[in-house]
Amino acid sequence: MGTEISEPLILDKESIDDGAGIESELVPEWKDQITIRGLVVSALLGTLFCIITHKLNLTVGIIPSLNVGAGLLGFFFVKSWTGFLTKLGFQVSPFTKQENTVIQTCVVACYGLAFSGGFGSYIIAMDERTYKLIGADYPGNRAEDIKNPGLGWMTGFLFVVSFLGLFSLTPLRKVMVLDYKLTYPSGTATAMLINSFHTHSGAELAGFYFDFSPTYVGCGLICPHIVNCSVLLGAIISWGFLWPFISAHAGDWYPSGLESNNFKGLYGYKVFIAIALILGDGLYNLIKIIYISAKEMCNKSTKQSKLPIVNEVIDNESSKVLAEQRKRDDIFLKDRIPTWFAASGYVALAAISTATIPIIFPPLKWYLVLVSYIIAPALAFCNSYGTGLTDWSLSSTYGKIGLFIIASLVGSDGGVMAGLAACGVMMSIVSTAADLMQDFKTGYLTLSSAKSMFVSQLLGTAMGCVIAPLTFWMFWTAFEVGSPDGPYKAPYAVIFREMAILGIEGFSELPKHCLALCFGFFIGAVLVNLLRDVTPKEISQFIPIPMAMAVPFYIGAYFAVDMFVGTVILFIWERINQKEAEDYAGAVASGLICGDGIWTIPSAILSILRVNPPICMYFGPSLRS
Repeated sequence: MGTEISEPLILDKESIDDGAGIESELVPEWKDQITIRGLVVSALLGTLFCIITHKLNLTVGIIPSLNVGAGLLGFFFVKSWTGFLTKLGFQVSPFTKQENTVIQTCVVACYGLAFSGGFGSYIIAMDERTYKLIGADYPGNRAEDIKNPGLGWMTGFLFVVSFLGLFSLTPLRKVMVLDYKLTYPSGTATAMLINSFHTHSGAELAGFYFDFSPTYVGCGLICPHIVNCSVLLGAIISWGFLWPFISAHAGDWYPSGLESNNFKGLYGYKVFIAIALILGDGLYNLIKIIYISAKEMCNKSTKQSKLPIVNEVIDNESSKVLAEQRKRDDIFLKDRIPTWFAASGYVALAAISTATIPIIFPPLKWYLVLVSYIIAPALAFCNSYGTGLTDWSLSSTYGKIGLFIIASLVGSDGGVMAGLAACGVMMSIVSTAADLMQDFKTGYLTLSSAKSMFVSQLLGTAMGCVIAPLTFWMFWTAFEVGSPDGPYKAPYAVIFREMAILGIEGFSELPKHCLALCFGFFIGAVLVNLLRDVTPKEISQFIPIPMAMAVPFYIGAYFAVDMFVGTVILFIWERINQKEAEDYAGAVASGLICGDGIWTIPSAILSILRVNPPICMYFGPSLRS
């Protein structure tokens, strides 16, 4: 194989300095990017966003990305405060986009725990109300497997499990952001929004394209064509052929008449086949990274001595682009987080957690916790990789993997409680790891230090460990959370408890042929990835990505169409005017994502206050006499 040079290795110094505005931009030291006022604003916004997340979690169970809203409101609060102090005659330090990014990172880390903390899923699944809803006579549903929410143990549990995800993937930040160039659409859109607030021309551009439009059309504009096409292909295979085919065998492969979220029916196929695809793709790429990294380390000295030197004549426009990219790369890699620090931090936290969790949940023995922490980094990589491709964090799916495996290992004597607790461990790790990588992408695009991103994520997580349980406690004490007759039904609580009960019996309780199909899709994902790597680039660029295909298998087909619409718009735009598409597609996409994301905040607040929309529209068949 020959060496491929995708960009000049040596640039003329003068060409970099001329016209590369980003080169002259002053970037504060990483410590200066974290400020007291920023942390205060982060705590306030974190509280607001935790309340919003709890409300959504306990009603519909689906949480949209609020990264964009965090960046916007962070800018609004600090800018208003500094403007107010300036008018009073006080001198204030300038509000930079790096500080804005730190605030956004803190807020996302804080409210993320309101979701991954399981306040609408595995924690409620442990309580007495959910136990009674399923029924005392339901096989495997024991009265001994009950633990009602408590402010003390919930806060302690979050503190011992929530920080591990931050240390698990930190050494791979360069691989995910620079080498794989994963888009992380919400992180990219947030970065473009923050950049626009801190530059005059950018503000005009973002304002012009700002609109309350569908998020996933914007994702389709940002994500590569192959990702969008893979998502659509996955939707067609699953919802167009596979699920109708399996549904036709209801009564034979599984009992007919089951509820849509019963794991012994079609829902079991959806969850476990999606998991098989995700694991096949994720584990293949993880092994590939480990192999390439080991090979690079072995050949490092040889590569350095044989590195070709290429002089290339480039135009002024290209020099600007390359200078901007080099500036971002340098800042992103400047403040390194040592691998030894991340590894030792993970080991130390895992040791503390392994000793502590069995005290909170006695059925979850220490060796089972240890096994969870051994496999968790691999699953965290899979989730972060998938989030970078499609913007969907499937942390609850990975939590279900831990739930099912641990419940089956423990068995009927405490398996339900052990499985639900293991679900919490796994969800916390994979969710925080994906959030951190998303924020690394935002930081990369806003010239923020990776070290300030990491520290702000730590601070935001610490805030969330306190704020998330406190805000949930407001709902728990004020309403009958989990009651089917109340406003906060917690629909996923019953699903998680039933899955834990199902896990006690092991894989034998899955519907017919489910395991065989899972094995086939797992092998298929590995083979497709292998094919992508061994075929020439002109062929491999048309081979779908299994990870992207897997998301609609579980989530649904609706967003696949939106993303494909986005990719069609971009494709036509590129054919009409390639340069304009390159310059403005990102801004248009960010406007679409930002508009939809920001509207989530007032919409959720209005729904918490029980304010109904003034107009409702319903589409159905016309009634004729």
